[in-house]
Amino acid sequence: MDLVRLRSLLEGVLITLYQRYTGAELPGVCERISLPPPPDDSSITKHERLSVSLSACPDNRLPLVAEAVLKHEGLVAWQSMPLEDVLWVGRHYIEVPARTRRELAKELDLSDYLRYPDRFLAMLGSLWDLGENDFEVWGPHLGTLHDDIQRHVIRFPGDWSTEHLFEQLGAFDAVHPRFARFLEALVSPSTLPDESAQRRVVELANRHLAALGAELRQEGEEDGYPLFALIQSRSGTTRRPRNLIFATLGKPDIRLSSALDNDIEVAERADEFLVYDRPVGKDGLLWRDLLAWWQETRKDANATRASRSLYQRMANSLPEESKGQHNLFWIYHHIYQDQLHEVPALLPEIWLHWDPKTKHERQQLAMKNLRMDFLLLLPGNRRVVLEVDGIQHYTRDRGSTPDAARYAETMAGDRDLKLRGYEVFRFGHSELQHKGAAQPLLSNFFSRLLQRSPDNQP
Repeated sequence: MDLVRLRSLLEGVLITLYQRYTGAELPGVCERISLPPPPDDSSITKHERLSVSLSACPDNRLPLVAEAVLKHEGLVAWQSMPLEDVLWVGRHYIEVPARTRRELAKELDLSDYLRYPDRFLAMLGSLWDLGENDFEVWGPHLGTLHDDIQRHVIRFPGDWSTEHLFEQLGAFDAVHPRFARFLEALVSPSTLPDESAQRRVVELANRHLAALGAELRQEGEEDGYPLFALIQSRSGTTRRPRNLIFATLGKPDIRLSSALDNDIEVAERADEFLVYDRPVGKDGLLWRDLLAWWQETRKDANATRASRSLYQRMANSLPEESKGQHNLFWIYHHIYQDQLHEVPALLPEIWLHWDPKTKHERQQLAMKNLRMDFLLLLPGNRRVVLEVDGIQHYTRDRGSTPDAARYAETMAGDRDLKLRGYEVFRFGHSELQHKGAAQPLLSNFFSRLLQRSPDNQP
């Protein structure tokens, strides 16, 4: 993420804020948008007070400030769009090159949208600068893009082609994440409340997206209509997780409260494991998502305290005898301590399969690798399993006897996971048992893993 540009853009937003609020209101404004308190100094201007507050804000908190500003301050399009672009480009996105955008526009028929003109215009105004705020600056006049679209697209269909509309919006030159959101909005039920029309546009778009290894895929419903998201289709799985059972101290005692809906509930020993049951978005499961769930379920409004308690609860689930697992968990959070909100959550002691019967009871039908050491849910539906292998993975009798059958069982479980779309990475315990030696190894590994785009996977 371009934090230098983000800070510069926020500095420009402050000009609007100091004009909007009184000096007495500035502390409340700063608190609302996650800035440090402004200095209580009447000898300097409101703008200077806000500038001091922004200067005191560390880089790793700037994305939170920008998100809060966008949420609470009602910025006009020419202010909000640059902020959004910096935030979105700093996260996972799928690239749709200009040629693909233009070829799609040439085939896209706007007729279905013209049946819902108000919805169509509202969607365009949520993503593009239609010049609607020019009225406040320059007074009544003709020629805003909003007026032009009303005239040449809605009132007189056919005046503008879809390609010309996209050109006027700036869709061909927009950053990739904005165009991706535009595609999703074009097939959103809030824009197009007609399932057959939605699916026609999706089918058209996917013909052009297929060569990129991407597609618009239904990810749920909204008000009874299908909801589509742009995803990478060359990697990952075709489904998103519904329940995550992790940080376990023993075998989870769970049952299905609704077999039809796959809803699970804790039967007993609820303190021995954690169940994350919220939807996992297209950005994967980030630490900030996990922390928000933890704060809500634990009713703890203090983010710093909640973050520490969540980390400790997960660390407590790691086997005492596996120093390598403890080191991996600590090093990951140490590496990304200043940007935890933006990185995937590292889930320890995660159950990938669950069977109420024991392996002895199942015999040949027993599932392999029920529980894994760590799981990362990355953008593009990527599921990454991390394992720290001690001698118990390839020996028996407490390490005294090699066990080829046990090793073969582990490898069979890995193959099964990979065929189901998981990525599995194994570390030898000896690699990680000394923190000083493990840190550069893991720093390099996580840097390469998290920067790798889904379509560049081996």
